[in-house]
Amino acid sequence: MSSLLQTPLHALHVELGAKMVPFAGYDMPVQYPSGVMAEHKHTRAAAGLFDVSHMGQVRLVGADAAAALETLVPVDIIDLGVFKQRYALFTNEQGGLLDDLMVCRRPDDLFVVVNAGCKDQDIAHMQKHIGARCEVIPVPERALLALQGPQAVDVLSRLNPEVAKLTFMTGGFFTLDGIDTFLTRSGYTGEDGYEISVHQGDAVALARKLLRHAEVKPIGLGARDSLRLEAGLCLYGHDINESTTPVEASITWPSRRSAAPVARVPAATPARLSLTNNLPMVQPASASAWSARSACPCARAPRSSPPTVPRSASSPAARWAPRSTSRSPSPTLTRPTPPPAPKSSPSCARSARRWLFPPPPSPPTATTAANPLGA
Repeated sequence: MSSLLQTPLHALHVELGAKMVPFAGYDMPVQYPSGVMAEHKHTRAAAGLFDVSHMGQVRLVGADAAAALETLVPVDIIDLGVFKQRYALFTNEQGGLLDDLMVCRRPDDLFVVVNAGCKDQDIAHMQKHIGARCEVIPVPERALLALQGPQAVDVLSRLNPEVAKLTFMTGGFFTLDGIDTFLTRSGYTGEDGYEISVHQGDAVALARKLLRHAEVKPIGLGARDSLRLEAGLCLYGHDINESTTPVEASITWPSRRSAAPVARVPAATPARLSLTNNLPMVQPASASAWSARSACPCARAPRSSPPTVPRSASSPAARWAPRSTSRSPSPTLTRPTPPPAPKSSPSCARSARRWLFPPPPSPPTATTAANPLGA
């Protein structure tokens, strides 16, 4: 155990009663006294605080940094805007996945976050292939926290109201109650959430400030895995590795070039990850619009019969008149008004998960058991 590395929050984990296990060369918390299931549900309902300081944080510095990194990943990096973030993949010569990573362009550098188990080989990979074109600077002196869950924005806004202006896959420098940080908003658990890069000397103080809020509880690696599994997000080393190609892992969407952009999220629009294809699923500003566009069947507007081609737009009744058998020279087409969307349900996203992952069927009743056809 003594040979394992420790994150700056190690003593705090022990103080909080965490069960510590070896992971990627570090002594990490797998769960706290409440248990994995309680931690999973709490993150989905409120806000969970994760210690991900074991992950690798790297700066790429130089005018040619973006073009250089783009030679190693099948993703557009050159066109990445300032304080915009993008998911990327390192691949080997056979197309296998060396690692998946996050890249954020900042005014003076590219901020790269790689997985803990791959960070040494990833840093060596970048230094070997692009070290002559830009500076590859690891920053092990910085800790990394993740505040995940629907109430994460409320908690961080109390420390700095400006963080609420961040949208999905963006970042920025913020001072949280006197502590300098760099924040991104990607929600790697499938929920809305923030990733907080902070100097290791301020990590414990910041964690304690966050844990003082009633909505926040510490979460271990066990719930991290179950949350990502439920959201359909690949975990490197478990679901994907060097023998897995992006096609086999169904994560080809990051490789699409800017000529065909994928799921661009409008400004000032919160988003979460789709449970089916890992793509951002945009949440409209109005609750009624979200209800109508949700993946949850119970929140969809009822389907109506396909409208017929109207003969005239002179009156509402004419819009629904049957199609004439004689062909009109130049008919005027008018789109009928769709039925109003039903009232939104606050548990719509959870209903979507229940729809995608239904509970096991109930035991057959005596009536159905007597009839093999179930009629």
